[in-house]
Amino acid sequence: MAIGGGVEVSAHRTDEYLQAARLAIDPGGVQIELDLTPGTALAEAILADIDRNGDGSLSAEEQRAYGSLVLSALELEVDGTRLPLRLGASSFPGAEAVRRGEGTIRLHAAATLPRLSIGFHQLLFRNRHHRDRSVYLANALVPESDRVAVMAQRRDGDQTELTIDYVLRAAPATSTAVSLLSSIAAATVLSALLMRASRFVR
Repeated sequence: MAIGGGVEVSAHRTDEYLQAARLAIDPGGVQIELDLTPGTALAEAILADIDRNGDGSLSAEEQRAYGSLVLSALELEVDGTRLPLRLGASSFPGAEAVRRGEGTIRLHAAATLPRLSIGFHQLLFRNRHHRDRSVYLANALVPESDRVAVMAQRRDGDQTELTIDYVLRAAPATSTAVSLLSSIAAATVLSALLMRASRFVR
């Protein structure tokens, strides 16, 4: 679920490329889901960008190449440090769905966060893909981890940039204690079993 504050768009003009990004932050990384929906007037141009050999089909290789092209226009930073993005799973609609303005390309990208201190941090996301013909949406998702709390979101005028202020909390101390106690208990049980086995051998 996205955290409130973004502008909701139920429809876009036929000559616009709608790009909607959702960012999920956890203690060790960031996941980006990007939906790209070309309007009918842009359908042929976007299909030509993907179908590089012009055979009318979107091969797996062409889909990966287009995903990499989109990824090259994205930027992600934490506390001013640039993070490399990895392209993950993607799905592409059929060409006819794109021509009808109903086809949405879905891309997943991920970045690994460096080891961060407990406290306040800032994540910056930029999308520069097809600046001349696009409208943008960008939102942070509600974190799944209790260790991450999104405090605020700020966007520039056209939402090509999203700044997320968040707090990283310490890992619960009980989890370490429970793990240690479990290890001690397992070692004790194993030791007892070995002692019983040695008595039987004698």
